[in-house]
Amino acid sequence: MNAAISGLLMRWGWIDRPDDLQYVEGVIAALIATAALLIGWSVSRLTYLRLAAIWERRAGHESQLARRRIRDMVRRFTTAMLIGMALNLYEWSLIASVIFGITLAIALALFVNDLVRGVRMPDWLGTFLGLATLISILASMFGGLDPITTAMDRVGFNLGEKRFSLLLVVTIAITILVLYTAARVVNRIAGHIIGSSDGLDPTQKLLGQKIASVGVIVLAFFIGIDTLGIDLTALSFFSGAFGLAIGFGLQKTIGNLFAGIILLLDRSIKPGDVIAVQDSFGWVNKIGVRAVSVITRDGKEHLIPNEDLMTHPVENWSYSDRNVRMRIPIGVGYGSDMQLVQELLYRAVDETPRVLKEPAPRIWMTEFGDNSVNWEIRAWIGDPEGGMGNIRGDVLMRVWVLFKEHDIEIPFPQRDLYIKEMPGMGPAVAAPEGDAPLRSA
Repeated sequence: MNAAISGLLMRWGWIDRPDDLQYVEGVIAALIATAALLIGWSVSRLTYLRLAAIWERRAGHESQLARRRIRDMVRRFTTAMLIGMALNLYEWSLIASVIFGITLAIALALFVNDLVRGVRMPDWLGTFLGLATLISILASMFGGLDPITTAMDRVGFNLGEKRFSLLLVVTIAITILVLYTAARVVNRIAGHIIGSSDGLDPTQKLLGQKIASVGVIVLAFFIGIDTLGIDLTALSFFSGAFGLAIGFGLQKTIGNLFAGIILLLDRSIKPGDVIAVQDSFGWVNKIGVRAVSVITRDGKEHLIPNEDLMTHPVENWSYSDRNVRMRIPIGVGYGSDMQLVQELLYRAVDETPRVLKEPAPRIWMTEFGDNSVNWEIRAWIGDPEGGMGNIRGDVLMRVWVLFKEHDIEIPFPQRDLYIKEMPGMGPAVAAPEGDAPLRSA
């Protein structure tokens, strides 16, 4: 059946009958393609573990899926490079070009699919771009895309001097998808490179990633405008009013954006800092474009606008030093052994985890109160993000246990009531607690 169709096409002159040299070149091309596949497989087996180890060290965790994807990408990329080199070494005939073209198209399509999915893009986007790569390469190998684009351009209508067709819609959609994917890939690569740099602190890394992200988006926008051939000067009449409306609408957003950049530049607030602003207290989890994420001790995540951190007073407990001193007041009875009290308070602090040995804690007798001798524990901790209430409770619980063991009294307010005379009942004397007042004879 296939031989009959081929003979009919040759008789009509649609294709030329291949000679013996083309068959020989076809066999050579098949052997070269097979060798390229084997070399790609061997290179991937030899190198993917090292590449995966580098990725895992940067990412901080292991992933079998990432290892398989790196192995497949190395194999397909190596195969495509070898096929491309073979195509440029010699002017091959039709059969050899078909073999090389199909192999190159499949290898690059699978590589694009793995690359898009590897940067955590949607699976459907990877499939779409892989198919687009496959179709474009095959079409370029067999006459180009001119017949397809001509047919798509016929489906449309003219509006003034501009033609709106199916080709324009498809071109816009493909351009947006390609630029979106490229921007995401470049942004992730740039973010990974900046984040893994040893010469930058966390704040500088975050600032660099934000600037790189904005730069990639702006660059992708102008590339898309240039690719689609959009003339912005034709929209100059509307751009003024539109820009004014956008300016008013995005006033707060732009203000928060620049406030976030200023916070990163002056390094007054960094990821990991423990801050208190208004009613929110916690550690900074992320500094975003619009807001700062602050996680409280209750596990709640407060999103505080960047402008609020610029205009409201902020307590940064770890701005220049992460050590924070806590004060715990304690009162004991006047009959207590004060030297023993001081020793027990030092012991309670020393036996409590999270309390720093340096700077050393201090115990002070602060005043002689109405009902107690008042002391104050002053101790330092180096992890304020762990909370203050829990460490304070641990110290007080240990003080309670030690005071109980050594019979140290912790006084509490008491009031004794003495009744001299009750109306209509004559003089009375104070009765023991729980009894009725005693009346004199």
